[in-house]
Amino acid sequence: MRGPRLGRAQDATPAASPAASPVAGTSLWQAAWQNRIVYGTSLATWQIEDEYIPVVEREAALLFTEDDLLWWRLKPTPESSLDFTTADQFMDLAESHGSLVVGAHLVWDEGFGEGWTDEDLRGLEAEAARTLIMGVIEETVGRYKGRVSGWIVANEVIDANEANGLRIDVPWYQTIGPTYVQEAFVKAREVDPNALLILNEFGFETDSEFDAAADKRANTLLVIDNLLDAGAPVQALGIQAHLAAENFAEKFDTEAYKEFLAEVASRGLEILVTELDVLDDGLAADVDTRDAAVADAYGLFTKAVLAEPAVRTLITFGLSDRYTWLQEDYPREDGEPRRPLPFDENMHPKPAYDALHAGLAGATEREPLWTPPKAE
Repeated sequence: MRGPRLGRAQDATPAASPAASPVAGTSLWQAAWQNRIVYGTSLATWQIEDEYIPVVEREAALLFTEDDLLWWRLKPTPESSLDFTTADQFMDLAESHGSLVVGAHLVWDEGFGEGWTDEDLRGLEAEAARTLIMGVIEETVGRYKGRVSGWIVANEVIDANEANGLRIDVPWYQTIGPTYVQEAFVKAREVDPNALLILNEFGFETDSEFDAAADKRANTLLVIDNLLDAGAPVQALGIQAHLAAENFAEKFDTEAYKEFLAEVASRGLEILVTELDVLDDGLAADVDTRDAAVADAYGLFTKAVLAEPAVRTLITFGLSDRYTWLQEDYPREDGEPRRPLPFDENMHPKPAYDALHAGLAGATEREPLWTPPKAE
């Protein structure tokens, strides 16, 4: 579960005011918007504090709901009615900053919290499971209709090795069956005809110990085709892009990746980078060495992904290392604090910031997907 960290390591850099934009007076969202790309960041209400929020407001034109629409917030036990307290706070903050919102996630097999047991989910009969998940979709999307520009309807549902491309270990697959993804998209479209509906996935960039990136890309295209053939209103693919800095240039097949993006676009789908960050596993503890490798990965990836005109939104999974989910969920073996994001724990820009800024500023101009209120 991604949630508030109970503690955090501090680096040795002295604190400084984040009031001025680090690069020539131009923020990340402004650099992106010059080419009609919307740049944003994930955010959670538990991260709201005086040092961080000014950085978020300055640098981002879109906010992605990191935690506040997950079930540990919305429906912490099977008996709970939906609690939108923190989600409402999130929406109010986004609107006060003139930021767009992408809501995450309507259907996922994680994020439930400790109030749910495996039997609570996998032990349901098909109609009970359908009533549960479709009811949450209906109430959530309905509450924020007109305030959320895009919904991640289905998150992490694809298996690189299954014949139909779908994971079979998901509670909704095991109770409702493979049509649950299609049904979720249909329900979201019924409730909000105007929001962009997104299928979100990871593992497209480099091979992992479990999957080949080429197989994940191929099965993603298969799932997209099957959903579209079934009439599901899938409008966009979200690419998580949790990159690994170690030897990224050698492991990342740039041309194959561009071909994949072009294939997605040829099906009429928008493409969003939704959760970009860079892991520093395998790199020396030395901060300068790690920061340089992380920045190189940002630079290579942004150049490749933004070469596709259908990519018109790019979101990092946070802005500051102070709040990276990777420190909580995947700490380094040597205990050194992770440094995957554009700003360090004290809100100082890092080489990753410069690489991301340059990638956004250097992209070709395209037709915008959305116009952020702060750009009007």
